[in-house]
Amino acid sequence: MTAPLRLVIFDVDGTLVDSQGHIVASMTLAFEGVGAIVPSRADILGIVGLSLDVAMPRLAPTLSGDQHGALVQGYKDSYMDLRLSHGAAAASPLYPGALELLQKLAARDDVLLGMATGKSKRGLDALIEAHALEGMFVTRQVADFHPSKPHPSMIHTALAEAGVDAADAVMVGDTTYDMDMAQAAGVTGIGVSWGYHAPAALTAATHIVQDFDALHSTINTHWSMHG
Repeated sequence: MTAPLRLVIFDVDGTLVDSQGHIVASMTLAFEGVGAIVPSRADILGIVGLSLDVAMPRLAPTLSGDQHGALVQGYKDSYMDLRLSHGAAAASPLYPGALELLQKLAARDDVLLGMATGKSKRGLDALIEAHALEGMFVTRQVADFHPSKPHPSMIHTALAEAGVDAADAVMVGDTTYDMDMAQAAGVTGIGVSWGYHAPAALTAATHIVQDFDALHSTINTHWSMHG
């Protein structure tokens, strides 16, 4: 019997790349641009993974809708300016071990890779180009075309594009939004400990791993037990 095709869906910020410096700097510039009080670093990192139109009201609940819109645009502009001045690879470096894991999984005939991120298509495309990851991911879901996480739309679309059943997919991420999204979509959630939400908060995760070697073995063990 032929083994089923598997799909590993990755979050990006806080899971594959450490973009916190770039995110905090861009958010700081956005808030300063509208004359608003800059949120704390912890609060900013707490909304990573959400779409910007959802994140801004959480960070600044007393501001108006127009001000939230200005914050969204200010963040996008600042993020792009910083990316252009520093380079996407330097602004959002891959975590140690991330590339090696992606290469191992991509080399397998029975595994497909995908992404589900709160980033824009423009931002994700720039990141993939900067890290020479073109052609590695068969499905790339971004904030432009979906409701914000934890809505399961990104995963549902990734499964459809990859032609993989939910039972044969896993979602890897660092935030509660990722794990709640996985649970809502009926796929196994694997939380990582090195990202922007505390591991203890990832209550919807089936597994939590401490490094990329553990992630690799957890994926293999999960599928060997659910084959």
